[in-house]
Amino acid sequence: MKLDQKKRGNFSGKIGFVLSAAGASVGLGNIWRFPYLCAKYGGGIFLLVYIILALTFGYTMIIAETAVGRATQKSPVGAFNELGKKNKLMTAGGWINAIIPILIVPYYSVIGGWVTKYLFEYLVGDINEIASDSFFVSFISDGTGAELWFIVFAALTLGVIFMGVENGIERVSKMMMPVLVVLAIIICIYSVTRPGALKGVAYLFIPNIKDFSIMTVVTAMGQMFYSLSIAMGILITFGSYMKKEVSIDSSTVQVEIFDTAIAILASLMIIPAVFAFSDGDPGMLKAGPSLMFITMPKIFAQMGFGRVIGVLFFALVLFAAVTSAIALTESAVSTFADEFGWSRRNATLFMAFVMIVLGSLSSLGNGPLAGVTIFGMGFLDFFDFLTNSVMMPIAALATCILISRFMGIERLKEEVEQDGHPFGRSRIFGTMIRVICPIFIMIIFVSAILNVLGFIQM
Repeated sequence: MKLDQKKRGNFSGKIGFVLSAAGASVGLGNIWRFPYLCAKYGGGIFLLVYIILALTFGYTMIIAETAVGRATQKSPVGAFNELGKKNKLMTAGGWINAIIPILIVPYYSVIGGWVTKYLFEYLVGDINEIASDSFFVSFISDGTGAELWFIVFAALTLGVIFMGVENGIERVSKMMMPVLVVLAIIICIYSVTRPGALKGVAYLFIPNIKDFSIMTVVTAMGQMFYSLSIAMGILITFGSYMKKEVSIDSSTVQVEIFDTAIAILASLMIIPAVFAFSDGDPGMLKAGPSLMFITMPKIFAQMGFGRVIGVLFFALVLFAAVTSAIALTESAVSTFADEFGWSRRNATLFMAFVMIVLGSLSSLGNGPLAGVTIFGMGFLDFFDFLTNSVMMPIAALATCILISRFMGIERLKEEVEQDGHPFGRSRIFGTMIRVICPIFIMIIFVSAILNVLGFIQM
């Protein structure tokens, strides 16, 4: 028996939805991934392209997914089944949307465990030891240590899910998001006031057309999925908790502003610091995923108040990681409850089991299971590739088809206008969801596959 929809959780109002959706969006993608991609692909020109895409592609997909969730009051599978009239392709699209967070949150929690470990070390350890070349590699290679911190992070996330939508997710988001912003501003002020840091500020904010390439656009489009939680089932699930009197349109704009602002603040924390302490060394700017765990600790070790800044930085990153992990887990729990009629408690316990099993593979994949690969990739890299490069573009394309061929622009417009305000951008939305977004999605999908096959370098 399915859950009675009258018992479905709800956000208390607009602020609850906006902060929870922003919490879902603001995560490691903003604070870890965005700055190194921005640095690697031209600074100001990458930022400009990203903002344009956020106002077009990102806006369209957030509106679409949120409206689908609120119109049906269901998680992804039920929403796609209802609007898609149980069309087999639409049913498959719903399940892909639902499975993505189930696969992402285990390995995401492994990285969250790394962040938790670093925060702990900055509180009690030697900051010079943390900054050594061997610290990070030694930690993730140690199966026991990495597994322990992964479980600590997973427990934090699951504890909030047990508390429910309003008492858990909304309450934690209302607490964490303002604190996250304050921490980001403090670190930014410290970073940009270091000698030589203004060169980094200029690199970030002044677009240079010489730095532009087609990969700038492709990479910025790919980052949209990470930054805005598109095609993860999260926005459909959160939309189903959204009250009818809350404006989808204005809420979407606020989520985008919050998300992009945090990405810019994260870049201001990191890029000027790299310029200040390495004179803009291209090798450090383009360090990629190691930027947070190897490059930044080296910079903190050179700073006055390095320990304090390290604590603030990793506390900020931990808050961002927790809010996103909560959203991913909630989407999965909502699907289990809706589709299998499970209680919230049982759905959460099952998700805990999935997280421990799949997360342990990713956690131990850098240590005892390092020799086990899938298509030449370790477990963490494989799950990341499968979800982000294959499943998410397919899920996003399915959403475009669901809106344009099954739900219809008019019904979506009616849902967006439930708050009593007209959907002013409905015509532009129609063009985006029917034509432009599918083209963007196919470019992302093909580019990601070509990158993995070695034909292009991203």
